[in-house]
Amino acid sequence: MSAPSPLSARARGLGPSPTMATDARAKELQAQGRDLINLTAGEPDFPTVPAASDAAVRAIAEGFTHYTAATGVAELRRAIAGKLQAENGLRYAPEQIAVTPGAKFALYAAMQVLCDPGDEVLIASPYWVSYPEQAALAGATPVFVPTREEDGFVLRAAAIAPLLTPATKLLVLNSPCNPTGAVIPPEELQAIGDLVLRHERMYVLSDEIYEKMVYEGRRHASIAALDPEVQRRTVTINGLSKAYAMTGWRVGYTAAAPEVARAIAHFLSQTTSNVTSIAQRAALGALTGPAADVDHMVAEFARRRVRVLERLSAMPHVRCAAPGGAFYVFPRVAPVFGWRSAAGAAIPDADALALRLMEEAGLAVVPGTGFGAPAHIRISYAAGMEALDAACDRLDGFLRGLRAA
Repeated sequence: MSAPSPLSARARGLGPSPTMATDARAKELQAQGRDLINLTAGEPDFPTVPAASDAAVRAIAEGFTHYTAATGVAELRRAIAGKLQAENGLRYAPEQIAVTPGAKFALYAAMQVLCDPGDEVLIASPYWVSYPEQAALAGATPVFVPTREEDGFVLRAAAIAPLLTPATKLLVLNSPCNPTGAVIPPEELQAIGDLVLRHERMYVLSDEIYEKMVYEGRRHASIAALDPEVQRRTVTINGLSKAYAMTGWRVGYTAAAPEVARAIAHFLSQTTSNVTSIAQRAALGALTGPAADVDHMVAEFARRRVRVLERLSAMPHVRCAAPGGAFYVFPRVAPVFGWRSAAGAAIPDADALALRLMEEAGLAVVPGTGFGAPAHIRISYAAGMEALDAACDRLDGFLRGLRAA
């Protein structure tokens, strides 16, 4: 008879992030000398913008290495408030801003202070892998809102409305979206905002971490800018990781109504104390520095996006909606399920396909299972053009070598 587990039910039900687990396996194989192209990571392949790195070096030289306020230094919160007003049309006092160790923790903190057991959290599907897990950690129940591939996976108010119940507490918006790249247009955000206003206990978490990565003339819009009451019931989530290539610095932030902002501040004071002081100075440098580095990175992502979509369109057994933003493509690969690879291995699902691609083709991608889309794989184009071309060659060759079982 086995001994009872010492772990809590919460811990027993918690699995690893599929994206981070796949990336870790790819890096392990690369460290062993395997010829592998890794397109799993959700981070820019560019160096951190110089304005951030330079500010961090100065912070160290000046001895800025001690505790700060739990919600971040005042200068950084003022800079974030200024950014939100100038770029997003949102007015927040610095006291309504909380700096967090990454946008992921910002989302976690917001769910912890807003959700009770029995609450429901609406999440568009496909979804970023951590949203359902974070809702469950807050004792809430994730409820998935379907989107349509033929509609570019854009979340629609008409899909949300039938799922609203008296238990609905949160709607998670992610635009541009990881993993699909879907961008919610302003008119659809307005319709979603109208739903929120009709459902009096409903709040919105608006994850805008990919806001600067939009293409083909699209513009990012913040739902909180629609209406003062919508803003009161929205927690805007953002960070420095994607736009400034600062994933490892771990700087995110929340912007919320005063009551929610105070609760997040108390939560941070009891959990993280504060974001690393040096990283906060780096973030301040990034926000107040020149925009040219960001513009260059986004332009290069736009160029890569076109190339990868062109390559995918010529491959057998693949269908891919054009993403409006972020730096991922999310092709549908279900037609190959049940086939065999050139090495004779069966491919029953996306997980097996990703494994076979890694083992036989030297290409690491993320299966769509963890995103709630088991017919798809996620491919990051946050890699140089040469690597992307080589990756597409490997994927194309692998697909052409498949045979029906």
